[in-house]
Amino acid sequence: MLNQKEILSTIRMIEHQHLDIRTITMGISLLSCADEEIHKACTKIYDRICFAAKDLVRTGEDIENEFGIPIVNKRIAVTPVALIAGASNSRDYVPFAEALDRAASACGVNFLGGYSALVQKGMTEADRLLIASLPEALSRTALVCASVNVGSTKAGINMDAVALMGQTIKAMADRSRDLELGACAKLVVFCNAVEDNPFMAGAFHGVSEPDCVINVGVSGPGVVCEALKQVRGEPFDVVAETVKKTAFRITRMGQLVAQEAAARLKVPFGIVDLSLAPTPAVGDSVARILEEMGLETCGTHGTTAALALLNDAVKKGGVMATSSVGGLSGAFIPVSEDEGMIAAAAGGTLTIDKLEAMTCVCSVGLDMIAIPGDTPAETIAAIIADEAAIGMINNKTTAVRLLPAVGKTEGERIEMGGLFGSAPVMPVHRESAAAFINRGGRIPAPIHSLRN
Repeated sequence: MLNQKEILSTIRMIEHQHLDIRTITMGISLLSCADEEIHKACTKIYDRICFAAKDLVRTGEDIENEFGIPIVNKRIAVTPVALIAGASNSRDYVPFAEALDRAASACGVNFLGGYSALVQKGMTEADRLLIASLPEALSRTALVCASVNVGSTKAGINMDAVALMGQTIKAMADRSRDLELGACAKLVVFCNAVEDNPFMAGAFHGVSEPDCVINVGVSGPGVVCEALKQVRGEPFDVVAETVKKTAFRITRMGQLVAQEAAARLKVPFGIVDLSLAPTPAVGDSVARILEEMGLETCGTHGTTAALALLNDAVKKGGVMATSSVGGLSGAFIPVSEDEGMIAAAAGGTLTIDKLEAMTCVCSVGLDMIAIPGDTPAETIAAIIADEAAIGMINNKTTAVRLLPAVGKTEGERIEMGGLFGSAPVMPVHRESAAAFINRGGRIPAPIHSLRN
Protein backbone atom coordinates (compact mmCIF):
# COMPACT_ATOMS: atom_id res chain seq x y z
CA MET A 1 0.00 0.00 0.00
CA LEU A 2 1.10 3.56 -0.71
CA ASN A 3 1.58 5.72 2.38
CA GLN A 4 0.74 9.42 2.61
CA LYS A 5 4.34 10.49 2.01
CA GLU A 6 4.54 8.53 -1.25
CA ILE A 7 1.20 9.91 -2.45
CA LEU A 8 2.25 13.49 -1.75
CA SER A 9 5.59 12.85 -3.45
CA THR A 10 3.83 11.60 -6.58
CA ILE A 11 1.58 14.67 -6.60
CA ARG A 12 4.66 16.91 -6.44
CA MET A 13 6.23 15.01 -9.33
CA ILE A 14 3.13 15.58 -11.45
CA GLU A 15 2.66 19.24 -10.54
CA HIS A 16 6.24 20.49 -10.57
CA GLN A 17 8.52 17.95 -12.33
CA HIS A 18 6.67 17.16 -15.59
CA LEU A 19 5.78 13.59 -14.61
CA ASP A 20 3.22 12.19 -17.02
CA ILE A 21 2.08 9.22 -19.01
CA ARG A 22 3.52 10.16 -22.37
CA THR A 23 1.19 7.94 -24.36
CA ILE A 24 -1.52 5.31 -24.31
CA THR A 25 -1.14 3.51 -27.63
CA MET A 26 -3.67 1.02 -28.95
CA GLY A 27 -2.19 -1.58 -31.27
CA ILE A 28 -4.66 -2.82 -33.91
CA SER A 29 -4.16 -5.70 -36.34
CA LEU A 30 -5.19 -4.96 -39.93
CA LEU A 31 -4.41 -8.41 -41.30
CA SER A 32 -8.11 -9.05 -41.95
CA CYS A 33 -8.36 -5.89 -44.07
CA ALA A 34 -6.31 -7.08 -47.06
CA ASP A 35 -8.25 -6.93 -50.34
CA GLU A 36 -7.41 -7.01 -54.03
CA GLU A 37 -9.52 -3.89 -54.57
CA ILE A 38 -7.76 -0.93 -52.92
CA HIS A 39 -10.93 1.01 -52.18
CA LYS A 40 -12.43 -1.97 -50.39
CA ALA A 41 -9.21 -2.45 -48.42
CA CYS A 42 -9.18 1.22 -47.40
CA THR A 43 -12.81 1.02 -46.28
CA LYS A 44 -12.04 -2.07 -44.21
CA ILE A 45 -9.04 -0.34 -42.64
CA TYR A 46 -11.06 2.76 -41.74
CA ASP A 47 -13.92 0.73 -40.28
CA ARG A 48 -11.60 -1.58 -38.35
CA ILE A 49 -9.69 1.27 -36.69
CA CYS A 50 -12.76 3.35 -35.92
CA PHE A 51 -14.52 0.38 -34.31
CA ALA A 52 -11.54 -0.74 -32.22
CA ALA A 53 -10.43 2.73 -31.06
CA LYS A 54 -13.77 4.51 -30.79
CA ASP A 55 -13.46 4.82 -27.00
CA LEU A 56 -9.68 5.22 -26.71
CA VAL A 57 -9.49 8.98 -26.30
CA ARG A 58 -12.51 9.22 -23.99
CA THR A 59 -11.13 6.42 -21.81
CA GLY A 60 -7.76 8.12 -21.56
CA GLU A 61 -9.40 11.40 -20.58
CA ASP A 62 -11.58 9.67 -17.99
CA ILE A 63 -8.56 8.02 -16.36
CA GLU A 64 -6.66 11.30 -16.47
CA ASN A 65 -9.47 13.11 -14.67
CA GLU A 66 -10.18 10.36 -12.14
CA PHE A 67 -6.58 9.62 -11.15
CA GLY A 68 -5.11 13.10 -11.66
CA ILE A 69 -2.34 11.67 -13.85
CA PRO A 70 -1.61 13.62 -17.04
CA ILE A 71 -1.86 11.45 -20.18
CA VAL A 72 -0.27 13.56 -22.89
CA ASN A 73 -1.00 11.49 -26.00
CA LYS A 74 -3.51 8.91 -27.16
CA ARG A 75 -2.21 7.06 -30.21
CA ILE A 76 -2.82 4.11 -32.51
CA ALA A 77 -0.34 1.65 -34.04
CA VAL A 78 -1.34 -0.69 -36.87
CA THR A 79 0.07 -3.66 -38.76
CA PRO A 80 2.85 -2.57 -41.18
CA VAL A 81 0.81 -1.37 -44.12
CA ALA A 82 3.08 -2.94 -46.76
CA LEU A 83 1.84 -6.33 -45.53
CA ILE A 84 -1.77 -5.31 -46.18
CA ALA A 85 -1.24 -3.28 -49.34
CA GLY A 86 0.60 -6.13 -51.06
CA ALA A 87 -2.72 -7.90 -51.60
CA SER A 88 -4.14 -5.02 -53.63
CA ASN A 89 -3.83 -4.56 -57.39
CA SER A 90 -2.90 -0.88 -57.04
CA ARG A 91 0.55 0.63 -57.51
CA ASP A 92 -0.41 3.83 -55.72
CA TYR A 93 -0.39 3.35 -51.95
CA VAL A 94 -1.19 6.93 -50.94
CA PRO A 95 -4.92 6.06 -50.51
CA PHE A 96 -3.89 3.71 -47.69
CA ALA A 97 -2.19 6.59 -45.86
CA GLU A 98 -5.22 8.81 -46.42
CA ALA A 99 -7.55 6.13 -45.01
CA LEU A 100 -5.34 5.87 -41.93
CA ASP A 101 -5.34 9.64 -41.55
CA ARG A 102 -9.14 9.83 -41.76
CA ALA A 103 -9.48 7.07 -39.18
CA ALA A 104 -7.01 8.74 -36.80
CA SER A 105 -8.88 12.02 -37.12
CA ALA A 106 -12.24 10.34 -36.55
CA CYS A 107 -10.93 8.67 -33.38
CA GLY A 108 -9.39 11.93 -32.13
CA VAL A 109 -5.90 10.52 -31.54
CA ASN A 110 -2.67 12.53 -31.77
CA PHE A 111 -0.84 10.22 -34.17
CA LEU A 112 -1.20 6.87 -35.92
CA GLY A 113 1.88 4.76 -36.67
CA GLY A 114 2.33 1.80 -38.96
CA TYR A 115 2.65 3.11 -42.51
CA SER A 116 5.65 0.86 -42.49
CA ALA A 117 7.75 -1.76 -44.27
CA LEU A 118 10.06 -4.44 -42.89
CA VAL A 119 12.90 -4.87 -45.39
CA GLN A 120 15.88 -6.01 -43.32
CA LYS A 121 16.60 -8.97 -45.60
CA GLY A 122 14.97 -7.95 -48.85
CA MET A 123 12.17 -5.93 -50.42
CA THR A 124 8.92 -7.15 -51.93
CA GLU A 125 7.21 -5.11 -54.62
CA ALA A 126 4.77 -3.91 -51.95
CA ASP A 127 7.67 -2.68 -49.82
CA ARG A 128 9.12 -0.77 -52.79
CA LEU A 129 5.77 0.81 -53.61
CA LEU A 130 5.20 1.88 -50.00
CA ILE A 131 8.66 3.44 -49.73
CA ALA A 132 8.14 5.20 -53.06
CA SER A 133 4.89 6.65 -51.74
CA LEU A 134 6.39 8.07 -48.54
CA PRO A 135 7.12 11.65 -49.73
CA GLU A 136 3.58 12.17 -51.01
CA ALA A 137 1.83 10.09 -48.32
CA LEU A 138 3.43 11.86 -45.35
CA SER A 139 3.10 15.30 -46.94
CA ARG A 140 -0.61 14.83 -47.63
CA THR A 141 -1.50 13.45 -44.18
CA ALA A 142 -1.37 15.13 -40.79
CA LEU A 143 -1.44 12.25 -38.31
CA VAL A 144 0.18 9.30 -40.10
CA CYS A 145 3.68 8.20 -39.07
CA ALA A 146 5.93 5.80 -40.98
CA SER A 147 8.89 3.54 -40.38
CA VAL A 148 11.15 1.27 -42.39
CA ASN A 149 13.25 -1.45 -40.77
CA VAL A 150 16.43 -1.83 -42.86
CA GLY A 151 18.47 -4.19 -40.67
CA SER A 152 18.57 -6.64 -37.80
CA THR A 153 21.07 -8.69 -35.86
CA LYS A 154 19.71 -11.86 -37.47
CA ALA A 155 19.51 -10.59 -41.06
CA GLY A 156 22.28 -8.02 -41.40
CA ILE A 157 21.76 -4.67 -43.14
CA ASN A 158 19.92 -4.32 -46.45
CA MET A 159 22.13 -1.70 -48.08
CA ASP A 160 19.86 -1.41 -51.10
CA ALA A 161 17.11 -0.30 -48.72
CA VAL A 162 19.52 2.02 -46.90
CA ALA A 163 20.42 3.74 -50.17
CA LEU A 164 16.75 4.02 -51.07
CA MET A 165 15.92 5.60 -47.72
CA GLY A 166 18.64 8.20 -48.22
CA GLN A 167 16.99 9.19 -51.49
CA THR A 168 13.53 9.09 -49.93
CA ILE A 169 14.39 11.36 -47.00
CA LYS A 170 16.02 13.80 -49.41
CA ALA A 171 12.88 13.80 -51.59
CA MET A 172 10.64 14.22 -48.56
CA ALA A 173 12.58 17.26 -47.38
CA ASP A 174 12.29 18.88 -50.81
CA ARG A 175 8.57 18.18 -50.95
CA SER A 176 7.77 19.37 -47.43
CA ARG A 177 9.98 22.46 -47.25
CA ASP A 178 6.88 24.62 -46.71
CA LEU A 179 5.66 22.28 -43.96
CA GLU A 180 8.67 22.92 -41.69
CA LEU A 181 9.93 19.36 -42.23
CA GLY A 182 6.83 17.84 -40.68
CA ALA A 183 6.94 14.91 -43.10
CA CYS A 184 10.56 14.04 -42.26
CA ALA A 185 9.75 14.19 -38.54
CA LYS A 186 7.13 11.46 -39.09
CA LEU A 187 9.56 8.92 -40.60
CA VAL A 188 11.94 6.64 -38.69
CA VAL A 189 14.49 4.28 -40.24
CA PHE A 190 15.13 1.34 -37.88
CA CYS A 191 17.47 -1.52 -37.22
CA ASN A 192 15.99 -4.21 -34.94
CA ALA A 193 12.57 -2.52 -34.77
CA VAL A 194 10.35 -3.88 -32.01
CA GLU A 195 6.71 -4.91 -32.43
CA ASP A 196 5.27 -3.26 -29.31
CA ASN A 197 6.75 0.24 -29.32
CA PRO A 198 4.13 2.79 -28.17
CA PHE A 199 6.19 5.85 -29.12
CA MET A 200 5.93 7.76 -32.39
CA ALA A 201 7.02 8.06 -35.03
CA GLY A 202 8.22 4.46 -35.09
CA ALA A 203 5.26 2.58 -33.61
CA PHE A 204 3.68 -0.30 -35.51
CA HIS A 205 1.65 -3.33 -34.44
CA GLY A 206 3.71 -6.48 -34.98
CA VAL A 207 2.31 -9.57 -36.67
CA SER A 208 2.92 -11.64 -33.51
CA GLU A 209 0.75 -9.29 -31.43
CA PRO A 210 -2.93 -9.99 -30.61
CA ASP A 211 -5.81 -8.44 -32.57
CA CYS A 212 -5.86 -5.44 -30.25
CA VAL A 213 -3.66 -4.43 -27.31
CA ILE A 214 -2.92 -1.48 -25.02
CA ASN A 215 0.69 -0.37 -24.57
CA VAL A 216 1.75 2.58 -22.42
CA GLY A 217 4.83 4.77 -22.56
CA VAL A 218 5.86 6.56 -19.38
CA SER A 219 8.25 9.47 -19.07
CA GLY A 220 9.67 11.76 -16.40
CA PRO A 221 13.12 13.24 -17.14
CA GLY A 222 12.28 16.13 -14.83
CA VAL A 223 11.54 13.77 -11.95
CA VAL A 224 14.86 11.98 -12.36
CA CYS A 225 16.75 15.27 -12.61
CA GLU A 226 15.11 16.58 -9.44
CA ALA A 227 15.96 13.36 -7.58
CA LEU A 228 19.61 13.67 -8.57
CA LYS A 229 19.77 17.18 -7.17
CA GLN A 230 19.30 15.60 -3.76
CA VAL A 231 22.48 13.50 -4.13
CA ARG A 232 24.93 16.00 -5.59
CA GLY A 233 28.52 14.99 -4.95
CA GLU A 234 27.59 11.43 -3.97
CA PRO A 235 29.34 8.41 -5.60
CA PHE A 236 27.95 6.86 -8.75
CA ASP A 237 26.49 3.86 -6.96
CA VAL A 238 24.29 6.31 -5.03
CA VAL A 239 23.37 8.04 -8.30
CA ALA A 240 22.40 4.71 -9.88
CA GLU A 241 20.31 3.68 -6.88
CA THR A 242 18.51 7.04 -6.90
CA VAL A 243 17.64 6.74 -10.58
CA LYS A 244 16.52 3.14 -10.09
CA LYS A 245 14.15 4.02 -7.24
CA THR A 246 12.73 6.94 -9.19
CA ALA A 247 12.19 4.80 -12.29
CA PHE A 248 10.40 2.24 -10.11
CA ARG A 249 7.86 4.83 -8.96
CA ILE A 250 7.32 6.17 -12.48
CA THR A 251 6.80 2.69 -13.88
CA ARG A 252 4.31 1.69 -11.18
CA MET A 253 2.18 4.65 -12.19
CA GLY A 254 2.45 3.60 -15.83
CA GLN A 255 1.35 0.05 -15.08
CA LEU A 256 -1.63 1.32 -13.10
CA VAL A 257 -2.81 3.43 -16.05
CA ALA A 258 -2.14 0.66 -18.58
CA GLN A 259 -4.11 -1.94 -16.64
CA GLU A 260 -6.98 0.44 -16.03
CA ALA A 261 -7.17 1.47 -19.70
CA ALA A 262 -7.02 -2.15 -20.88
CA ALA A 263 -9.80 -3.19 -18.48
CA ARG A 264 -12.09 -0.34 -19.50
CA LEU A 265 -11.50 -0.89 -23.22
CA LYS A 266 -11.81 -4.68 -22.81
CA VAL A 267 -8.56 -5.42 -24.66
CA PRO A 268 -5.36 -7.08 -23.40
CA PHE A 269 -2.72 -5.07 -21.54
CA GLY A 270 0.54 -5.38 -23.45
CA ILE A 271 3.60 -3.59 -22.10
CA VAL A 272 4.92 -0.56 -20.28
CA ASP A 273 7.73 1.22 -22.12
CA LEU A 274 10.12 2.69 -19.55
CA SER A 275 11.68 5.29 -21.82
CA LEU A 276 12.63 8.73 -20.54
CA ALA A 277 11.14 10.81 -23.36
CA PRO A 278 11.93 14.53 -23.22
CA THR A 279 9.97 17.49 -24.54
CA PRO A 280 11.08 21.02 -25.52
CA ALA A 281 9.75 22.29 -22.17
CA VAL A 282 12.29 23.54 -19.64
CA GLY A 283 12.61 20.95 -16.86
CA ASP A 284 11.80 17.97 -19.07
CA SER A 285 15.23 17.26 -20.54
CA VAL A 286 17.44 14.16 -20.61
CA ALA A 287 20.45 16.38 -21.30
CA ARG A 288 19.91 18.20 -18.00
CA ILE A 289 19.97 14.86 -16.16
CA LEU A 290 23.42 14.15 -17.58
CA GLU A 291 24.57 17.63 -16.62
CA GLU A 292 23.22 17.14 -13.10
CA MET A 293 25.61 14.18 -12.82
CA GLY A 294 28.48 16.64 -13.16
CA LEU A 295 28.97 17.42 -16.83
CA GLU A 296 29.28 21.10 -17.68
CA THR A 297 27.46 20.58 -20.98
CA CYS A 298 25.85 17.53 -22.56
CA GLY A 299 28.17 16.24 -25.27
CA THR A 300 31.44 16.84 -23.47
CA HIS A 301 33.74 13.97 -22.52
CA GLY A 302 31.99 11.69 -20.03
CA THR A 303 28.55 12.06 -21.62
CA THR A 304 28.44 8.51 -22.95
CA ALA A 305 29.37 7.07 -19.56
CA ALA A 306 26.71 9.16 -17.81
CA LEU A 307 24.08 8.10 -20.32
CA ALA A 308 25.04 4.44 -19.92
CA LEU A 309 24.50 4.67 -16.15
CA LEU A 310 21.15 6.44 -16.65
CA ASN A 311 19.85 3.97 -19.20
CA ASP A 312 20.80 0.92 -17.15
CA ALA A 313 19.38 2.28 -13.90
CA VAL A 314 16.09 3.21 -15.57
CA LYS A 315 15.70 -0.34 -16.87
CA LYS A 316 16.59 -1.93 -13.52
CA GLY A 317 14.08 0.25 -11.69
CA GLY A 318 11.38 -0.44 -14.24
CA VAL A 319 11.87 -4.19 -14.21
CA MET A 320 11.42 -4.15 -10.44
CA ALA A 321 8.08 -2.40 -10.91
CA THR A 322 6.49 -4.52 -13.62
CA SER A 323 7.00 -7.83 -15.38
CA SER A 324 5.49 -6.38 -18.56
CA VAL A 325 8.42 -4.32 -19.81
CA GLY A 326 8.62 -3.84 -23.56
CA GLY A 327 8.94 -1.32 -26.34
CA LEU A 328 12.25 0.51 -26.36
CA SER A 329 12.66 1.21 -22.61
CA GLY A 330 15.58 3.51 -21.94
CA ALA A 331 16.54 7.15 -22.47
CA PHE A 332 15.66 9.01 -25.69
CA ILE A 333 17.95 11.70 -27.08
CA PRO A 334 15.90 13.53 -29.76
CA VAL A 335 17.75 16.78 -30.32
CA SER A 336 14.89 19.06 -31.37
CA GLU A 337 12.60 17.71 -28.61
CA ASP A 338 15.00 18.29 -25.69
CA GLU A 339 15.81 21.85 -24.65
CA GLY A 340 19.13 20.79 -23.11
CA MET A 341 20.16 18.95 -26.28
CA ILE A 342 19.17 21.98 -28.36
CA ALA A 343 21.37 24.23 -26.24
CA ALA A 344 24.33 21.82 -26.36
CA ALA A 345 24.04 21.42 -30.14
CA ALA A 346 23.73 25.16 -30.68
CA GLY A 347 26.86 25.68 -28.59
CA GLY A 348 28.81 23.15 -30.64
CA THR A 349 29.52 20.73 -27.79
CA LEU A 350 27.01 18.14 -28.98
CA THR A 351 27.86 16.86 -32.46
CA ILE A 352 26.46 14.11 -34.67
CA ASP A 353 29.58 12.04 -34.04
CA LYS A 354 29.08 12.33 -30.27
CA LEU A 355 25.39 11.52 -30.60
CA GLU A 356 26.33 8.40 -32.56
CA ALA A 357 28.60 7.30 -29.72
CA MET A 358 25.82 7.95 -27.20
CA THR A 359 23.39 5.76 -29.14
CA CYS A 360 25.54 2.73 -28.32
CA VAL A 361 24.27 2.88 -24.74
CA CYS A 362 20.73 4.30 -24.93
CA SER A 363 17.37 3.79 -26.64
CA VAL A 364 16.82 4.40 -30.34
CA GLY A 365 19.47 6.57 -31.98
CA LEU A 366 20.10 9.68 -34.08
CA ASP A 367 16.76 11.33 -33.52
CA MET A 368 15.29 14.63 -34.75
CA ILE A 369 18.58 16.02 -36.02
CA ALA A 370 18.54 18.93 -38.46
CA ILE A 371 21.24 18.75 -41.13
CA PRO A 372 22.10 21.10 -44.02
CA GLY A 373 19.60 20.99 -46.86
CA ASP A 374 22.29 20.33 -49.46
CA THR A 375 23.45 17.11 -47.76
CA PRO A 376 23.66 14.43 -50.49
CA ALA A 377 21.30 11.44 -50.36
CA GLU A 378 24.35 9.15 -50.14
CA THR A 379 25.55 10.94 -47.00
CA ILE A 380 22.11 10.54 -45.42
CA ALA A 381 22.22 6.85 -46.32
CA ALA A 382 25.71 6.52 -44.82
CA ILE A 383 24.49 8.03 -41.54
CA ILE A 384 21.67 5.48 -41.53
CA ALA A 385 24.14 2.66 -42.25
CA ASP A 386 26.41 3.68 -39.36
CA GLU A 387 23.50 3.72 -36.93
CA ALA A 388 22.12 0.42 -38.23
CA ALA A 389 25.56 -1.15 -37.74
CA ILE A 390 25.51 -0.13 -34.06
CA GLY A 391 22.13 -1.80 -33.66
CA MET A 392 23.08 -4.92 -35.60
CA ILE A 393 26.36 -5.58 -33.79
CA ASN A 394 25.03 -4.73 -30.32
CA ASN A 395 21.70 -6.56 -30.75
CA LYS A 396 19.73 -3.44 -29.85
CA THR A 397 17.20 -1.17 -31.49
CA THR A 398 18.67 1.85 -33.23
CA ALA A 399 17.02 4.36 -35.52
CA VAL A 400 17.54 7.52 -37.54
CA ARG A 401 15.18 10.48 -37.92
CA LEU A 402 16.94 13.21 -39.91
CA LEU A 403 15.61 16.61 -40.95
CA PRO A 404 17.40 17.97 -44.05
CA ALA A 405 16.69 21.71 -43.79
CA VAL A 406 16.26 22.83 -47.39
CA GLY A 407 17.77 26.26 -47.98
CA LYS A 408 19.52 26.30 -44.60
CA THR A 409 23.15 25.74 -43.69
CA GLU A 410 25.13 24.85 -40.60
CA GLY A 411 24.37 27.11 -37.64
CA GLU A 412 20.92 28.22 -38.79
CA ARG A 413 17.79 27.04 -37.03
CA ILE A 414 14.55 25.28 -37.92
CA GLU A 415 11.31 25.81 -36.01
CA MET A 416 8.64 23.10 -36.05
CA GLY A 417 6.73 23.92 -32.89
CA GLY A 418 4.77 21.67 -30.56
CA LEU A 419 6.27 18.32 -29.66
CA PHE A 420 8.76 18.49 -32.55
CA GLY A 421 10.37 21.65 -31.14
CA SER A 422 13.24 23.43 -32.84
CA ALA A 423 16.83 22.58 -33.68
CA PRO A 424 20.08 24.12 -34.88
CA VAL A 425 21.31 22.79 -38.22
CA MET A 426 24.22 20.52 -37.31
CA PRO A 427 27.25 19.95 -39.55
CA VAL A 428 27.86 16.67 -41.36
CA HIS A 429 31.11 15.41 -42.84
CA ARG A 430 31.52 16.68 -46.39
CA GLU A 431 33.75 13.84 -47.58
CA SER A 432 31.71 11.59 -49.88
CA ALA A 433 30.42 8.12 -49.02
CA ALA A 434 28.76 7.68 -52.43
CA ALA A 435 31.01 4.88 -53.66
CA PHE A 436 30.38 2.97 -50.43
CA ILE A 437 26.60 3.34 -50.58
CA ASN A 438 26.38 2.56 -54.30
CA ARG A 439 27.85 -0.91 -53.78
CA GLY A 440 24.41 -2.12 -52.71
CA GLY A 441 23.77 -5.67 -51.55
CA ARG A 442 23.61 -6.72 -47.92
CA ILE A 443 26.05 -6.40 -45.03
CA PRO A 444 25.97 -9.90 -43.51
CA ALA A 445 24.69 -10.58 -40.02
CA PRO A 446 27.38 -10.76 -37.30
CA ILE A 447 28.66 -14.15 -36.18
CA HIS A 448 27.02 -13.82 -32.74
CA SER A 449 23.62 -13.93 -34.45
CA LEU A 450 24.14 -17.68 -34.91
CA ARG A 451 22.83 -18.71 -31.52
CA ASN A 452 20.81 -21.87 -32.29
